[in-house]
Amino acid sequence: MAPSADRLGYWGRPTSTLDWCEENYIVSFYIAEFWNTVSNLIMILPPIYAAIQTYKDGIEFRYIYSFLGLSAVGIGSWCFHMTLQYEMQLLDELPMIYGTCVFVYCLYECFKQENTLGLFPVILLLIFSVSVSVVYLQWKEPVFHQVMYGALVACLVMRSMFIVIWVYPWLRRMCYISLSVFLLGFMLWNIDNLACDSLRATRQRLPPVVGAVTQFHAWWHILTGLGSYLHILFSLQIRSIYLNRRPKIKFLCGVWPMLHMEAQKTS
Repeated sequence: MAPSADRLGYWGRPTSTLDWCEENYIVSFYIAEFWNTVSNLIMILPPIYAAIQTYKDGIEFRYIYSFLGLSAVGIGSWCFHMTLQYEMQLLDELPMIYGTCVFVYCLYECFKQENTLGLFPVILLLIFSVSVSVVYLQWKEPVFHQVMYGALVACLVMRSMFIVIWVYPWLRRMCYISLSVFLLGFMLWNIDNLACDSLRATRQRLPPVVGAVTQFHAWWHILTGLGSYLHILFSLQIRSIYLNRRPKIKFLCGVWPMLHMEAQKTS
């Protein structure tokens, strides 16, 4: 997607099928796309901490897998943007499919008995994941991956809207915030793709730190990482309410949202 007149660095010539708008090896000789790389921290560290807290709260493993899946996407994306190598691109893109399949399972199985396994949706999502992987490994077309990922996100949006309209309307705020944050990231992702030449020309006229603000693909990581994290909290709230638990949003260091289970009141 980006112009080809980028310098080479530690990882050599890019072999990935995508090269984003950030100029290669401008900040560091060892990191191809510096801002696109470090912006993945929001998808790596907070979900790992949340997975640990979820385990301590005794919540079903499906939600631990959701947080760890998001973290895996962040790690894969870090490796991809750091190297721009094809193998690392797959480490980014395929976990996006797998992790979102876990999100879909959690949201569509949220009104079932505790610690039960829905065999049909597991088989269906497994077939989908394997099929997408096989096709994408043979047909190296990024648009195919983007469409398949978009289909999974659409499933999440439809299910979420159904729940907040017909089942738990008091959860609309969390649902709408997570969706809005994700959509804002998607909008910036498209601007970064469509207006790359203009963005690069603008960065040439700005101080480096100020120009970093125009790295819209990095903002895509930050906003979709936050939106996905909030979606997991939203899904976890639905499940906890259904199981007659007492979920409560608390803020770590007064900033980062976490879901804690309050102790049940005894009579």
